[in-house]
Amino acid sequence: MTNAIETRLTELGLTLPDAPAPAANYVPYVRSGDLLFVSGQVSMKDGAFVTGKLGGDLSVEEGAAAAKGCALSLLAQVRAACEGDLMRLKRVVKLTGFVNSVPDFTDQPKVINGASDVLVEILGDAGRHSRSAVSAGALPFNVAVEIEGIFEIQ
Repeated sequence: MTNAIETRLTELGLTLPDAPAPAANYVPYVRSGDLLFVSGQVSMKDGAFVTGKLGGDLSVEEGAAAAKGCALSLLAQVRAACEGDLMRLKRVVKLTGFVNSVPDFTDQPKVINGASDVLVEILGDAGRHSRSAVSAGALPFNVAVEIEGIFEIQ
């Protein structure tokens, strides 16, 4: 059976990273019934943190790219939780996005759109989700973005 999600990733020229290991005393995900709660995934590119404050060090476009990386890490965690079978993913339920930003920055939704848009590109309607996008005065390791997610799986 062809894995439609993996095929779509290939069509988009995207590769999921290895599921990142936790950086402290928590687990990367918890399953409760058909829901999978994935811990916050921080912005990374090519194995390095994407750091800085939106509205100061980084543009909205750079922040959206960082959020896209978070979404790919979220999917990597889902794949790990589903024992490598992304076809068990039924839908994205909710994302909560945290944006490391200067006090007067108000484009958090535009930044987190980087994650939302790529999930819809990959998953179609199953990628549409509820969402929060909030500002943070600081994030771990000075990362630009951190996103946690809730997913429905089989």
